[in-house]
Amino acid sequence: MAYELVVKGGLVVDGTGAPPREADVAVSVHRIVSVGPGLDASGAARVIDAQGLVVAPGFVDVHTHYDAQICWDPLLSCSSWHGVTTAVMGNCGFAIAPCHKEDRGTAMRTLVHVEGMSLKAMEEGIRWEFETFPEYLDAVQRFGAGLNVAAFLGHSALRLYVMGREASDRAATAREIEVMKKLVREAMAAGAIGFASSTAEPHIGDGGKPVPSRLAEFDELLALVLAMSESRRGVFMMTVGAKTHMDHLKQLARESGRPVIWAALFHQTDRPERTWRALAWTEEAAAEGLTVRPQISCRPLIMDFSLRNPYPFEGLPSWQKVLPRPQSEWKGVYASREFREALKQDLTPPGKQRLFHGRWEEVRVMGTRLAECRELEGKTVAEIARLQKKDPVDAFLDIGIAEDLDTAYTAALMNTDDEALTRMLRHGHTLVSLSDAGAHQSLLCDAGYSSTLLGKWVREKNVLTLEQAVRRLTSEPAELYRIPNRGRLAPGYFADLAIFDAGKIGALPPEKVYDMPAGEARFISRCEGMKAVVVNGAVLIEDGAPAMKNGPWPGRLLRRFDG
Repeated sequence: MAYELVVKGGLVVDGTGAPPREADVAVSVHRIVSVGPGLDASGAARVIDAQGLVVAPGFVDVHTHYDAQICWDPLLSCSSWHGVTTAVMGNCGFAIAPCHKEDRGTAMRTLVHVEGMSLKAMEEGIRWEFETFPEYLDAVQRFGAGLNVAAFLGHSALRLYVMGREASDRAATAREIEVMKKLVREAMAAGAIGFASSTAEPHIGDGGKPVPSRLAEFDELLALVLAMSESRRGVFMMTVGAKTHMDHLKQLARESGRPVIWAALFHQTDRPERTWRALAWTEEAAAEGLTVRPQISCRPLIMDFSLRNPYPFEGLPSWQKVLPRPQSEWKGVYASREFREALKQDLTPPGKQRLFHGRWEEVRVMGTRLAECRELEGKTVAEIARLQKKDPVDAFLDIGIAEDLDTAYTAALMNTDDEALTRMLRHGHTLVSLSDAGAHQSLLCDAGYSSTLLGKWVREKNVLTLEQAVRRLTSEPAELYRIPNRGRLAPGYFADLAIFDAGKIGALPPEKVYDMPAGEARFISRCEGMKAVVVNGAVLIEDGAPAMKNGPWPGRLLRRFDG
């Protein structure tokens, strides 16, 4: 038999957790047709020499926000560089469809606040060839992509579509819930992977208001999840806030019979007990036969920001006096005693859910505009406050005001304790994900989480074996999200492959580039040690560079999922 592609002599890690073995992988008509030693490659259209390299299934990234970027970047960078071959978008309920024409500005401005996306890039880059969610899926299929993609129907987008501008102000009426249920059913019939929502306090949208899903009562949420489950398939994904109790998630899983995935479980050094309580609760849910799994990250949550782009603080009540105002007025607000006292008060109670918890020793000045401020670079806000004999809040704001809000800060917010992360990564009911790829590009780039897992946590720290880590990145998310025929190296499965050097694989430090529409900036993270990325039998990335310049692209829009 003449194969289209043969990968010769690699160390096959098949995604099941089985020990690695030396074998060849043969591909024909988009699928793997044989895995074993000594396959005849003489008639193959393409042969990849994988001697000394690992051959694994392509990675499945279930937490991305490529909903807008897919309109202008078919490679879905940086995920494709790091071995990801399947990406799930629409997480947390944030999306660009369904969307009425008159609400496009609101939808984009919401993504600016909640996901750190560039408004100029979206205005220039989004191809608005759709209004409804089924039309969006059809458009994505027309655009084409290098990776396989699946999409959630987003709760916030759905509420805006049905309720208009009032979606961020009030609960839905019974009639509006019925309309939303109908649209959920239509989305599932069109090929949505499920339904996603958020009640998280840091999720602030257009004009500093809560994103629409945060205004939903639990009865609305339950009704929509049950509408999703009528198709006898679908995953419910939620980013939880204080109003969402763990018992709510169990009820959703029990009544719908569907997997419930929640985000985000981070470790906070000043509140470690929250992490361990959540894991214990997850074990209890599993013992009851419920699939309720938390998403975790294998990377510290580090954000670069300024007082012009203060994402770590936007969920605080005090900041709601800032965000609705024109940015030209922000310096005056920051300088006011009223705002400063309110911010100090926000950071005083230890128990509230928020992104930043007042640990000023974790906030560092990374770049300054004025020569007289250069000596502050590299120092933490806590250090500067001690030197200046000020409260850290005052020191932090005074520096930014003096520099016309251009001071560059970095904050290590969560997941900074490697021992705690070791325990989380080894836990049997956590789901390694949270790349947030496509979002927060002005703040960070965690799209290389797969390379971090394989480099830091396998090679350097031996926390997981190679086969355990590959399973965490491939068959585990594919099976949990009911994505058929992906996530394993076996005959009949689609030929999605990541071929890498286990001795070199890793995510390189973030760098800022200006390659977005309208010349906008973003942070990227390149991959070291990735030889090739294969999607449905086609080589997409080779030696760190795109192997394809133009379409047709090999990725598929995934619309069919297991029950």
